[in-house]
Amino acid sequence: MNPQANLIFIISLILGTTITISSNHWIMAWTGLEINTLAILPLISKSHHPRAIEAATKYFLTQAAASALVLFSSMTNAWHTGQWDITQLTHPTSSLILTSAIAMKLGLVPFHFWFPEVLQGSPLTTGLLLSTIMKLPPIALLYMTSPSLNPTLLTTLAILSTALGGWMGLNQTQIRKILAFSSISHLGWMAIIIVYNPKLTLLNFYLYSMMTATIFLTLNTIKVLKLSTLMTAWTKIPSLNAMLLLTLLSLAGLPPLTGFLPKWLIIQELTKQDMAPAATLISLLSLLSLFFYLRLAYCTTITLPPHTTNHIKQWRTSKPTNITIAILTTMSVMLLPISPMILTIV
Repeated sequence: MNPQANLIFIISLILGTTITISSNHWIMAWTGLEINTLAILPLISKSHHPRAIEAATKYFLTQAAASALVLFSSMTNAWHTGQWDITQLTHPTSSLILTSAIAMKLGLVPFHFWFPEVLQGSPLTTGLLLSTIMKLPPIALLYMTSPSLNPTLLTTLAILSTALGGWMGLNQTQIRKILAFSSISHLGWMAIIIVYNPKLTLLNFYLYSMMTATIFLTLNTIKVLKLSTLMTAWTKIPSLNAMLLLTLLSLAGLPPLTGFLPKWLIIQELTKQDMAPAATLISLLSLLSLFFYLRLAYCTTITLPPHTTNHIKQWRTSKPTNITIAILTTMSVMLLPISPMILTIV
């Protein structure tokens, strides 16, 4: 793609996200969402492969339907209350329609079918944008409307998302699809706590974005898309692969690593809200996704594929590791000890 065109699309993405997260009026928030959708479409379909074109079409149709629902819910609310302010979403029907629209935007169950397909058809860098920055405007809208949302509905969506995100990722061999189901599972954790403690949702989203960015950038550096190629990629940059193992375990939420922090805080908050059964259920369901993270980690560093022929292995042939990946990897693994400081910032 032409670098100037690429720059325009990236600037449009940043502009659309900024407009949505800083607006008070529903029409401005909707405008930001539309700019975002239109800016990401060329980035999804830039390879001109039929799968990429299909992914762009699916993305456009689902996001257009979700945007129409956002507009419909805000108009219904304005009709009943005379308010276009985002924080004044008080009408129950409007909040129900908005929850459905945001679930469709994010890819929460039962509106999740488009997300793995779109991520599979996109390049790794675009997949990174879809998994992180494109989730920020809908989560910001949920954050602003959180007092008037329906807790029962969100808890149901969250538990279903964690269950299906873990369950459907079990049998995958394509890494982008595994990361898509991982994203759906993490969104379940964010959705269950948004009504009770919205700041925890934002903290979870920031840490999830950081760990996902690390994994996508690492995979982009070692040029890996499938589990079978991941097994032989350890010879390229062995140290980076070892850190990829730790980042995957962090994304799974294992205790000494950064990813344990949001899960720990969410379980604590749910227990305070007398939702111990929901906390127990979502914790048990996250074991499903732990299985495919362990599978990825196993393929990354622990297995050697069986060889019938002798061949020369690649050894440190890639360019040196990017400083961004080094910083992100360190943060993805080692932030748990400074969690009290993180909590004072948030």
